[in-house]
Parts: sequence; C-alpha cells; structure tokens
Amino acid sequence: MASAPKRPKVRLSREGAVAGYGMLAAAELEPGEVLCTVPRSALLSQHTSSIQALLREGQESLQSQSGWVPLLLALLHEYTASNSHWRPYFSLWQDFRSLDHPMFWPEEERRRLLQGTGIPEAVEKDLANIHLEYSSIILPFMESHPNVFDPKLHTLELYKQLVAFVMAYSFQEPLEEEDEDEKGPNPPVMVPVADILNHVANHNANLEYSPQCLRLVTTQPISKGQEIFNTYGQMANWQLLHMYGFAEPYPSNTNDTAHIQMVTVRTAALQRARSEAQQRLVSEQWDFLCQLEMVGEEGAFVLGWDEVLTEEELSVTLKVLCMSQEEFQEYKEQDGWEDDNEEEENLTLSNEALSRLKPPCKQLLYDSVLLTLESYRSDLKAEQDLLHNKEAYEKLSQREKQALHVRYGQKRILHQLLELVH
Repeated sequence: MASAPKRPKVRLSREGAVAGYGMLAAAELEPGEVLCTVPRSALLSQHTSSIQALLREGQESLQSQSGWVPLLLALLHEYTASNSHWRPYFSLWQDFRSLDHPMFWPEEERRRLLQGTGIPEAVEKDLANIHLEYSSIILPFMESHPNVFDPKLHTLELYKQLVAFVMAYSFQEPLEEEDEDEKGPNPPVMVPVADILNHVANHNANLEYSPQCLRLVTTQPISKGQEIFNTYGQMANWQLLHMYGFAEPYPSNTNDTAHIQMVTVRTAALQRARSEAQQRLVSEQWDFLCQLEMVGEEGAFVLGWDEVLTEEELSVTLKVLCMSQEEFQEYKEQDGWEDDNEEEENLTLSNEALSRLKPPCKQLLYDSVLLTLESYRSDLKAEQDLLHNKEAYEKLSQREKQALHVRYGQKRILHQLLELVH
C-alpha cells in the first residue's frame, strides 16, 4: 500500500517574515527536527561554478585580503550568463539594489546617522578594499579572459553589489578544531534555501555541516506559523548593520556590544596628567603596552552587557596607565609578568569585577567612557525619547530606525559602565 506523501514542515513566504523572504513553520516542530537538506552539489561556490576550471587555473593571481575574489568572479559570471545553471537561484534577487548596507548610503547620511558607532570607518575600509581588488585583481583577470567577461557588463558597481550579497547571504563552514591554528578560514559559499532564513540572537535553528550535505535543524520548539531563524553568529548590532543591512530592535540583541577606542583611553590618561613628566610617563607606558601587543592605534576595547569581552587587554591597559614611575619601572623589568593569581584575578572583568576596580582605574575608565559618548551626535535621552514616541518613531526612514537601534544599544552599554565605575 502506498504511503501518504509527507506534509512539508516549512514554507517560504514574504508574509509573516521580519524582512524580505522568510521560512515559516507549517506545523508544530520539536527540537532536533531536520527542516531541509542541501546537498553539497547544490552549493554555489568557486568549485561548482561553470568557470571552476578557469578559476582553478588562475588561483595564484586571485589571492586577496578578503579571500572572496574566486567566489565573486563566479557570481559575476553566473549572474549575467543567460544560460547559467544558477538562474533559478538568482531569480529570487531580480537585482541587488534592494540591498541597503551602509556602504550604499551617501557618505553624509552615513556620518550623520552612524557617527561614533564604528560603522563609517569599517565602510571606508571596505570600499577601499573593493576598489583595490577590482582594479588590481578582477579587471586584469577579466581582460585576460574576454570570451567570458566584459568590463562594460561586469562593472565595479555590480562587483560592489555582489560583495554586499556575499556579506549578507553567504556561509563559511567552520574549521575543524585541529585545523584552526594551521589553516585560514574556509572560503564563503552560497547555500540555497538556508540563505533565506533571517537572523535573531535568540535563534531557533542551526545549519549543520556533514561531508555530503548541509542540514537545517531546529534547536527549540517552534509553533505553527512562527518564523524560523538561523544565527549568523554572536553579532553586535553595528556588525549586523554593517554586514547584513539590518539591526535588531532594542533590547532583542543580547549579543550587542559597545567599543571604547584604545587611543581614547590614552587620551583620557594624558588629559589627567598634570605635568610634562607625567605625560612622558603615559607615553612610555603606552609604547610598552604596544610592545606587549595589548593595544594598537586602531584597536578597540569591546564591552558586552555582562562583561568586558577584551578583558585582558583592558585590564592590563588600565593597570599600566595608572602605575607610578617606580611601579612601572619594576613592571617593565619583569617584562609585564606578575604573580599568576594576581594576574588571573585582574583579568576577569565581569560587571561585578568592574565595580571593584581600584579607584584610579575606575576614574580612567569613567573618563574614557565620557570621551567615547562625546563622539556621538546625540545623547542617550534624545534616543530614548525617540524610541518611546511611537508617532515620531514611525516617521523615521528605515535607515534612521536601524541606525537608532545601533546607537541606542551602544549608549545603554556605555551608560551601564558609567554607573558601575562611578
């Protein structure tokens, strides 16, 4: 007797999804249920593209800082080739103009809405790398294969859109534990169906990797009609907006973070130095921290809701910058080494531990937070009033809303730190 066909566990829809397409539960789901299986042959990568042989031959000339160039060349070709095997996949994205990463915002708007968040600086680096890769790697490769590529069709603008597409929708298979120290990260791949899932910090499904296929598996009970969410990793809102073009509304993102630029702590230390001798001492201490690789001109200390995520770097920096000349001299002679118990105690910077810092360290951290808050264009109260005024909030553009959630989450974390060390 023939068995009845299985009813699908999920459906894809624009309705009921938080953004664009989404995957919704078509029935009640339990943890551990396999929602879909994607064979590795169905992944779009440099190894499955119709120009895979061409990319393999030119792999030496396609090395880049991002490691994305071979996939991007494959996408440039497959997206524009009329006979591409991948046309049904690309039909979900008629064009990429709907991608609204901050890299596509006018510079003035990016600065106005995101100043202080770290996103404008990250975007500037992205755009510089995109232009460099396109001019120094992509164009020469295309010009040497005119039967496959046409620079008039495969333009810098399309390349930029495809970079955003890879940022937002690709997956990188995690390395095996034993390979983490020896190999670089795996190159990104496009995973049909799985890339339709949206992200939240409190996700209810995971993508699992096996030699033959990738499986989307539930991690908690899901009600019928509820959206199924994957995770893109433990991403702060500024990272989500920068790389994926959206932010989670406050207070949903439990992985949110705020940053204090390392040079801001140096500035705060110099500002409290009352003599030239003290300023020279701060400069010497900073140079020594650089030698220890605890700080750098472009680095940042990362603060979460419950603890400092760069606890060793911040702990050592505060301690060294608060030392007297004699203490610093002794510390230098020991090359930054201390009694293990004391070091371990100092390096655990939970919120409770922050409140127990020595007074000079508290004051330096407090001053550093105040300087960081000055880098934003608005204060916490203005953001809070806007969030709580439903009529005013609804008048904001989508970009303004996303930027507001990024700024507000960061400022809440910074103000929480102010209270802990005040």
